[in-house]
Amino acid sequence: MTFTLTSDSFKEGAPLGMEHILSAEYGFGCGGGNKSPHLRWSGAPEGTKSFAVHCFDPDAPTGSGFWHWVVVNIPAGTTELALDAGNPKAGLLPKGALQTRTDFGAPGYGGPCPPPGHGPHRYVFTVFAVKEATLPVAADTSAAIVGFQLHFNTLAKATLTGTFERTA
Repeated sequence: MTFTLTSDSFKEGAPLGMEHILSAEYGFGCGGGNKSPHLRWSGAPEGTKSFAVHCFDPDAPTGSGFWHWVVVNIPAGTTELALDAGNPKAGLLPKGALQTRTDFGAPGYGGPCPPPGHGPHRYVFTVFAVKEATLPVAADTSAAIVGFQLHFNTLAKATLTGTFERTA
């Protein structure tokens, strides 16, 4: 069975809806709902002890992309994350799951908000089947260190890419 990632919120290659775009309170000029999309996965390989999920924008004008969401230690029996699970105040993540620091400087989902006129950006949501129940990271661990841990502990991964563009 193939490890796959789908969403009730968007389809592969399609634009993300405004409910997933960064909210005005962040001060980057967007006015979305800042809700993480629903994600569902299936076909995890044998030996999976946990999952991790992240959202990365490889098109951000930073020289190193931009991490919008990082979640680790999602229990192995989990097969989906609800709409707005990335909101630390919502309490929608499975027990034991840990959100770590994004490029916004804090744990939790931060939606897309590329610079106006920069063209369409890709937002790559990835689910990782992890061979360890917990990774040795904390809420303030950077996405790069989480990525390092995932590099050595991933059995399989699946991606789903949404897009967003600001014209003004």
